Amino acid sequence: MQNESIPFDPVRDPAALGASGALDGNVAQYAQPRGRDLLRRGGALDAWVQLRARHGVWPYGRVLIGAPGPLASVADDGASPARGINFASQDYLSLAAHPAVHEAARRALHDAGPHSAGSAVLLGNTRHSQALESALGELLGLDQLVLFPTGWAAAFGVITALVHSFDHVVIDALAHASLRQGAACATRNVLVHRHLDCDHVRELLARIRALDAVNGILVVTEGLFSMDADSPDLPLLQHLCREYGATLLVDVAHDLGALGPGGGGVVASQRMQGRIDIVMGSFSKTFATNGGFVACASQGARRQLQLYAGPHMFSNALSPMQAAVALESLRIVASSEGDGLRADLLRNAVELRALLACSGLHCLGEPSPIVPVWTGLESAARVAGMLLARDSVFVNPVEFPGVPLGAARLRLQLMAQHTPAQLRRGASLVANACGRAGAGAFVGKSPREAYQERYRG
Repeated sequence: MQNESIPFDPVRDPAALGASGALDGNVAQYAQPRGRDLLRRGGALDAWVQLRARHGVWPYGRVLIGAPGPLASVADDGASPARGINFASQDYLSLAAHPAVHEAARRALHDAGPHSAGSAVLLGNTRHSQALESALGELLGLDQLVLFPTGWAAAFGVITALVHSFDHVVIDALAHASLRQGAACATRNVLVHRHLDCDHVRELLARIRALDAVNGILVVTEGLFSMDADSPDLPLLQHLCREYGATLLVDVAHDLGALGPGGGGVVASQRMQGRIDIVMGSFSKTFATNGGFVACASQGARRQLQLYAGPHMFSNALSPMQAAVALESLRIVASSEGDGLRADLLRNAVELRALLACSGLHCLGEPSPIVPVWTGLESAARVAGMLLARDSVFVNPVEFPGVPLGAARLRLQLMAQHTPAQLRRGASLVANACGRAGAGAFVGKSPREAYQERYRG
């Protein structure tokens, strides 16, 4: 094996990278370390991370320098920042740079300060958060709103507050970790349905109701799945829930504001505004700030969320600045300007997908702010991400636990303000990096075998 202390160029010496072991292994192997010393038993994981970092295939310690625009400066592991095309940040309508959003933040800072200074039930609410609840309810067609400090908190909080130990959860196999962990904490009665398979949902609901006609069932899905860029049939899912006495929860974190008529997301695209039992989401993808929400039409459910959703009851509320930024972003989303930004975003999505497809790459899902480029092997995603970083194109290589083992990909995230020239250059470099990394090839081989075979001779 190569001496780790001697620098090498993994592009000129790919066999050395394969032989180093930096392309082997996955997070699953280190998830359940043994031993009674909780602080020391993560040593094997740390060594694996350091090995990958030394060889340039650990992309999870990067630092954004400045604002998250289409062009951004990124530093990695103490190196000097590099400026390049940014497909790694979540700012779908480019509202983080909008002058009106900045002004809203300045006004809120001047009027109310930077801190909520309490949970939402203990004087943490402000006039900004109240106005945000009202405006968001109007967009969703649901008038009972509860705000949370993050989108994760909203997902975890809504399930753990409403579902009890005797209840049931039927959840999509690719649902976000926050939803899956909320379900696991709420009840042992969790059934996973095949991704987007409504027939399987019907089968599971019928099985539950044949044995339990008393307790609740929560069906959990997403408006736009963040790793696959696809969407469920919401009218059919809501119909099935009515048929079997279940409740539907839809997470709209990635589509609300960025897609659909008036920014209503996939719910609006499928003409289901005001007709979904529970809608939850995050402000961090389109609305230029952190925070989350849960919306429904039941005041009783809202009371349960306020008192039994731990992240709402026992966390400080959104700051006045966060609420003001989300509110101003929501105003833009619902305006004609928002319509124009969504058109720009969708045009960019269609164009980038076409460019990548012409290069022979496989993009999952449908046009949206998310463009997942399939690699399959974790090693291919690691190498492609490394090569792109060298070319100052920033993407998010995703492997387990973000996606199943053997289903790695590069996730590109678009903004309304990405230019045609940036898309063309980015697509060309992504195609080149994936080709050199062997993305999608060598199924069934080990990462080391696949990489060495790719560069044999």
